[in-house]
Amino acid sequence: MTTAVARPDAALWKLGGVLIMGAVLSILDATIVTVGIDSIARDLGSPVTTVQWVASAYLLAASAAIPLSGWLTDRFGGRAVWLTAVAIFTAGTLLCGFAWSAPALIAFRVLHGLGGGLMQPVGQAVFAQAAGPALGRMIGVITLPATVAPVLGPLLGGALVADFGWRWMFFGVVPLGLATFVVARRLLPAPAPSGARSPLDVRGILLLSPGLAAFVYGLAEGVAVAGVAGAVLVLAYGVHACRTPSPVLDLKLFRDRGFSVASVSTFLLGASLYSSMVLLPLYYEQVEHASPWEAGLLLAPQALGSAAVLLAGGRLLARFGPRRMMLAGIGLSLLGTVVFTQLASAPGGVLLTASLLIRGAGLGAATAPGMTTLYGSLERSRIPRAASAFNVINRVGGSLGTALLAAILHSALTSSSPATAFGTAFTWALGLSALTLVPAAFFPRRSTR
Repeated sequence: MTTAVARPDAALWKLGGVLIMGAVLSILDATIVTVGIDSIARDLGSPVTTVQWVASAYLLAASAAIPLSGWLTDRFGGRAVWLTAVAIFTAGTLLCGFAWSAPALIAFRVLHGLGGGLMQPVGQAVFAQAAGPALGRMIGVITLPATVAPVLGPLLGGALVADFGWRWMFFGVVPLGLATFVVARRLLPAPAPSGARSPLDVRGILLLSPGLAAFVYGLAEGVAVAGVAGAVLVLAYGVHACRTPSPVLDLKLFRDRGFSVASVSTFLLGASLYSSMVLLPLYYEQVEHASPWEAGLLLAPQALGSAAVLLAGGRLLARFGPRRMMLAGIGLSLLGTVVFTQLASAPGGVLLTASLLIRGAGLGAATAPGMTTLYGSLERSRIPRAASAFNVINRVGGSLGTALLAAILHSALTSSSPATAFGTAFTWALGLSALTLVPAAFFPRRSTR
């Protein structure tokens, strides 16, 4: 297997820091607008049902952009694509702040989402290629934003809306985007593109990108027609990919055992553990009557638990290996979820806080093994395509799980009290999470990098 030449730790830390800035921007802006929907609707004189598309437009655009990331990275190089994505994202952010109507804001959020959708998979590919054997040691730090930013988003958004108005949810992020671009131009390595001159799979893009966007939208918004249409397009892409020599998302990657195991794992983790995170703020806001700001504070223990484990993730991975660390992480997450199945009996706040801390530690422990197994099993040249496929799988799994748990919660709310309904939804989440133990048992005992 081809591996990268080991880089000095100092250079890797700088590279990781730059890519973390981009990941934080992407995740932050995906979550920050949730607290400002009502304020936007009032100011722009549009119904909330229309303004809800401000959040959906970002999600759909990001989903459509992800499949292109591997081909773009192969063709133009990770540095060029990542910098372009940051520039598009920052320009979209600025335009959102100046939006004069709901349709204009939605259009600018599409631009926003295209940049944000590219940043995460391209950033992962750049770091995995540069890190080489050091990937396992540092993967915990580079994945930290995925657990912390979703908590920071509502907190920052709530503060900005309350003190300055909804436009500052966007204006406040622009300096971060500009700083990220400037620093990245100086520190990102500039390797030549891989030289892969495979033609763009136009038919594949026309099937997969809108198919994925429609499927994710249908699940997220409960629109059956969109979900079915998206599923048909994605299945049609699968048939197409088996017949074309250079598909935009290479299904041949699944022939690699490490990639397949990690992919199944991330799909199930997205469908169970990560999707159930959507239930937590809803519970605090609908049952405990907390504001979005207060809900964010109440969820902070989970982020702290994840951060603590991720910061030590490299050392833990080296000591215990991917399989034991993954199984331990899932076990802790299950343990931290149990108390939420008993919400009908009104467990105390201290018990909920302790459970969130344990749950967060488990989520953190389950993150690093998947990433190192996924990228560590592949040749360096295949990593950009693998990052694209990995992010597609993660997004589909999360969307499926979220839609399922939302349907269960909605059904339970029609026949029981809110606390009991949330307890029922978490019971299903617990059962789904137990399924993740199956692929975890097939992880390698020791890291491949």
